[in-house]
Amino acid sequence: MSEKELTTHQNLHFDELWAYDPAPESPDYVSIEPQYQLFIDGTFQKPESGRYIDTVNPSNEKVLAQVAEAGKKDVDKAVTAARKAYEGVWSKLPAKERGKYLFRIARLLQERAREFAIVESMDSGKPIRESRDIDIPQVIAHFFYHAGWADKLEYAFPGVRPKPHGVAGQIIPWNFPLLMAAWKIAPALAAGNTVVIKPAETTPLTALKLAELIRDAGLPPGVVNIITGAGQTGVDIVNHPGIDKLAFTGSTEVGKIIQKAVAGTDKKYTLELGGKAANIIFDDAPVEQAVEGIVNGIFFNQGHVCCAGSRLLVQEGVAEELVYKLKLRMETLIVGDPLDKNTDIGAINSKVQLDRILGFLTEGVEGDQKIYQTKCNLPEKGYWCQPTLVENVSQSHRIVQEEVFGPVLTIQTFRTPDEAVNLANNSPYGLSGGIWTDKGSKIFNVGKRIRAGVVWANTFNKFDPTSPFGGYKESGMGREGGIHGLLPYLELS
Repeated sequence: MSEKELTTHQNLHFDELWAYDPAPESPDYVSIEPQYQLFIDGTFQKPESGRYIDTVNPSNEKVLAQVAEAGKKDVDKAVTAARKAYEGVWSKLPAKERGKYLFRIARLLQERAREFAIVESMDSGKPIRESRDIDIPQVIAHFFYHAGWADKLEYAFPGVRPKPHGVAGQIIPWNFPLLMAAWKIAPALAAGNTVVIKPAETTPLTALKLAELIRDAGLPPGVVNIITGAGQTGVDIVNHPGIDKLAFTGSTEVGKIIQKAVAGTDKKYTLELGGKAANIIFDDAPVEQAVEGIVNGIFFNQGHVCCAGSRLLVQEGVAEELVYKLKLRMETLIVGDPLDKNTDIGAINSKVQLDRILGFLTEGVEGDQKIYQTKCNLPEKGYWCQPTLVENVSQSHRIVQEEVFGPVLTIQTFRTPDEAVNLANNSPYGLSGGIWTDKGSKIFNVGKRIRAGVVWANTFNKFDPTSPFGGYKESGMGREGGIHGLLPYLELS
């Protein structure tokens, strides 16, 4: 199809050929309190500061609730409660009993899965299909998985005596609010630690709902403390002398600050930071399958994934066909209400993040980059961005080197496998990558040369609680998931 024919095809948008009837998930099923307090020592407590933060639905800009902003005194109360619970109860509890609590949390999450999925989509902007079919099932799976390890740590690490560190301070991002909480809380508790965790200030609601569930599960007071707040709250957690182990998921810039803050202390830490994953398509790959993998890797999650396949590397022989089919597929994507089951792409999580994305695209327009966006109609209210391709880019462009964290995909071509590997590794990040080919030997040959913690073959963004996840270079250190994810929460002697 020529450029003129493609433009004509775009003008006749798929909405003009057919349209799905709305299929909304009703928010009436859930109850959101107008104000939430801090969950400390098994109860909800007002912040010492008396300050609260609005959490906003990014799809319509309406305030969902106010959440407490924890200050330094609140952080100290939470750490003190966690220390008391660790020394008085949790460290003395038989491991199989710890496992029972994790199983109970998982079962309660199963019972309330629909509620958590709806709240997650309302607070984060992600489509209900993603929350319902991916996030919440993964959350449940992580609690079940780690419940099974609680009394088997000596089998996981034979010949040594695994012991918990003590109090774990955890800070999680806004892109997978409840899933990131499960990634942090479940292994910490299974290993015998107690927890002080802070969700992102823009997506705190499912963490606070989890606090309600933890209370209902009868977990001993102080074992899990969930405190909300902005950046300063996180700083207070990092700098608190009562924290033995830090776990952070977020930007590389903040990760570097944390590294400097803990230098010279005996605090253990793991960092899961930014990414700029390269999705490599060879000319012997199944094109239609690869297109679906590309869409799944960057657009279905609004690009709000640190491991999103945001760099597309295509072998020259198949580049024209693949990009053409990718553009056709993009025109079928539905952008809109996150609670509508037909929606493929929801809202950007915040105005700050949307402005960052648009800044990258404005810079591209002013330069020599070729930008392609779908012709979908965006809602008037809320924070929205069309699925976007950026062509005519090189390694020197900022949009290729830096994490955009939005539904934006850059495209580059290559001729040989060596060139593809060089392009993929020419990045400060090393979190994930993808390879598409029908040759198993090529998968192994290229995959082992890509400097990334996770490399998918003929698929993308597949996760399992038994598999470790983490990166190299500026994508952080340490692993989460699997036996490898238990190790950072243990001392081996």
